Amino acid sequence: MKAISTTKAPGAIGPYSQAIRAGEFVYTSGQLGLDPRTGAFPEGGIKEQTWQSLTNVKAILEEAGLSMENVVKTTVFMADMSDFAEMNNVYAEFFKEPYPARSAVAVKTLPKNALVEIEVVGVKN
Repeated sequence: MKAISTTKAPGAIGPYSQAIRAGEFVYTSGQLGLDPRTGAFPEGGIKEQTWQSLTNVKAILEEAGLSMENVVKTTVFMADMSDFAEMNNVYAEFFKEPYPARSAVAVKTLPKNALVEIEVVGVKN
């Protein structure tokens, strides 16, 4: 196993890695929509946080030598399922067919009161 880390995504603030490579697979930790330069959420709401979350995921994958096209599974955690359609519209900008498998769930609370957190599993083709 090998830890993956980049300054182009928010750093880990606890005992975890941004991602781990295990063989041909890369598993990212959940990414909030935090801007890695400021440590703050972008102005706006679910759309802006989803865009930043997926931008952070993309940066981590690129550090591992992968792209969004290598993603086989995503998990989306949302603070409010009524935000699903807006999240989904932004999400669709980051992925092409064949789309990765996905789970999307609403949770009571996310770290820092985020609106969305996204984790992915990527594989080297």
